[in-house]
Amino acid sequence: MQILVSGSIAYDRIMSFPGSFSDHIIPEKIHMLNISLLVDGLDEKFGGTAGNIAYALSLFGEKPAVLGTVGKDFDVYEQWLTKHGVALDGVKRIDSDFTAGAYITTDKSNNQITWFNLGAMKYSCDYDFSAVDTENTLAIVSPGNLDDMQNFPETYRQKGISFIFDPGQNIPAFSGEQLLGMIKGCKILVANDYELEMIMKSTGKTRAELMELCDSIIVTLGENGCLVVEKEGETAVPAAKASVVEDPTGAGDAFRAGLIKGLSLGKNLVESAHIGAVSAVYCVEKLGTQEHSYTEDEFWARYKSSFGEI
Repeated sequence: MQILVSGSIAYDRIMSFPGSFSDHIIPEKIHMLNISLLVDGLDEKFGGTAGNIAYALSLFGEKPAVLGTVGKDFDVYEQWLTKHGVALDGVKRIDSDFTAGAYITTDKSNNQITWFNLGAMKYSCDYDFSAVDTENTLAIVSPGNLDDMQNFPETYRQKGISFIFDPGQNIPAFSGEQLLGMIKGCKILVANDYELEMIMKSTGKTRAELMELCDSIIVTLGENGCLVVEKEGETAVPAAKASVVEDPTGAGDAFRAGLIKGLSLGKNLVESAHIGAVSAVYCVEKLGTQEHSYTEDEFWARYKSSFGEI
């Protein structure tokens, strides 16, 4: 099965501030805020929703195709994804701009300030779908370029390509009407519980009314697992047990990769969500979104210990 993964491709640049932000912000001067803080250092990690999902799929031996835009500094990231068998024919390079980047600073109280530079992600990837085997393809539309997020669902509907819609942090960028247009006809609408509330508020639709537009909804619940909502009913899927939690960032993307792997194997939605849960737990045990790894044998052994035989 061909897997198309659209979304962001970004560098995560993570800094640690050895104090508290609050010690350096003067409330009565907030109208003329002007501060400069020294950080202990900077770690650069590969990230972005499409990059994370594609990387996690590669651990299953899949060779997904990423659809997105990158900038003039993509070479190192390109080598990493290519090394893991990720197809980059659908990645458009914008030489006049930088690859999207998240600049995350955390203080000693775990408060965070994050800046996200869209960079090349401002541009659509203009992917040509003419060569896609429509009957043997599964796509996911994850947060990325806003035009691609709007246009790809329509293309998938017209071509009969099964797709997952995952609006994530870009929900506020769309009107309720636009969101309904993107959700219509998707195989799965996936969102965390807060995001689903935002979708319902923006669209004015209840969860039951959204179910009239799609085949199913998966609501992720962090350490409490997820809820699989189908027309026949709903099923709670617990999280897999982590040996240690280092960083929850990227767990949602790893979950989606496991979900897609399950669907590609012909598993039902609940079984696929179980696979997603095990995929996610590997991610939270490492600092960074593409730092975890496993062999397929190791994965299925852990799956068995978590949920039994599949």
